[in-house]
Amino acid sequence: MSTIEPKQDQLAAAAALAQAIQNEAIDAKLRLNEAMAGHTSFQIGGPADLWVQPRSVLALRQVLELAERYRIPAQILGGGANLLVADSGIRGLVLCTAGLSRHIMFETDTTLYAGAGMPADRLCSLAAGLSLSGLEFISALPGSVGGAVFMNARCYEREIADAAVTIDYLDVSKHCCDNLQVAPAEWAYKRTPFMPGGRLAGAVVLGARFQMSKADPAEIRRRMQELRADRVAKGHFDFPSAGSMFKNNRDFGRPSGAILDELGFRGRRVGDAMVSPKHANIFVNAGQATAADMLQLVQEARRAARECFGFDLEIEVQLMGDIDLAD
Repeated sequence: MSTIEPKQDQLAAAAALAQAIQNEAIDAKLRLNEAMAGHTSFQIGGPADLWVQPRSVLALRQVLELAERYRIPAQILGGGANLLVADSGIRGLVLCTAGLSRHIMFETDTTLYAGAGMPADRLCSLAAGLSLSGLEFISALPGSVGGAVFMNARCYEREIADAAVTIDYLDVSKHCCDNLQVAPAEWAYKRTPFMPGGRLAGAVVLGARFQMSKADPAEIRRRMQELRADRVAKGHFDFPSAGSMFKNNRDFGRPSGAILDELGFRGRRVGDAMVSPKHANIFVNAGQATAADMLQLVQEARRAARECFGFDLEIEVQLMGDIDLAD
C-alpha cells in the first residue's frame, strides 16, 4: 500500500489502520478525527486522522508495526504539556504514551523506576511519600515522565538528567526495546538524544530510572509547596498554557522573560493568544486562541527581540502538524 496524499484518502487509510487495530484486538484506545485541543495544555489544535493510546509496551509495538505496514506516519505524544498543534491538525497517526505504565517501582532504598505515562507531578508526590528527594523541581509540572525525559525538563536550576540514570525506550527502526545510560555528553539544556537531530530521534521513551536521596518527607513537601506557589504567582495556571515559550540563553545576559518584559510584551495579544500579564515568557490561551494566533504572537516577540537587541529567541515549545516558525 502506498502513501496517498489527498486528505480523504489519508482519512481512509487511517480508518483502515483503526480497523486493523481493532481486528487484532490490540489493547489500546483509539479515535478517528480526534481534536488535539483536548490533548494539549494549550487547548489548541485541529484533528488527528487517528489518535491511539496503547495500554502496554506490547500494544505500542503492535500499533507501530501496523502503521509501518500501512505506510502511515506516526507522531509521538506524551502529556501534551509543551506542544503547539496546527489548526489543520495532524495527518496520519498520533500515538499517545500517556497510558504506559502509570506506576512506579521502588527498586532500592534510593532508586525508583517510573513509566512514561506517569504524570510528572504525581511522580514527585509519590517520591515524597517514600522519603525520596531529588525531583521536587517537577512539582506542579504538567505533562508526563516520558515528555519530561524527552525534553530534559528543567526548572529551578535542576533538570531531569540530574536525577535520571537510565532510560528505557523502544527503537522503532529495530522493533526492539533497549535502555540508555544518561551521560552528560548527550544531555544539555532542553536537549536530549531523543529530540530531532539526536542519535535516538524517533525512539519512544518507555520509562526512566531515577537516583534519589533519603530526606524528611515533611521537608520535601515544604519545598514542593514552595515551588508550586511560585508557579501560581507567575501565572502558570491562570489560563491554558505550555509554560515558558522560549528557552533562556545565558549569552543574552538575562532570561527571555526579562527581555520580553523590557520590550513591553506583558499582556500583548493576537486574538485570544496572549502573553501573560504576570510573566512575559508565558504565552497563554485566553479564550479561543488558534495556533495561527499563537504563532503570530511568537513571531512578533522574536522579531522585536532581534530588532532591538540582536537576540534570536529560540522557541522551547514543540510544534506538531503543518506549522512553521519561519519569519
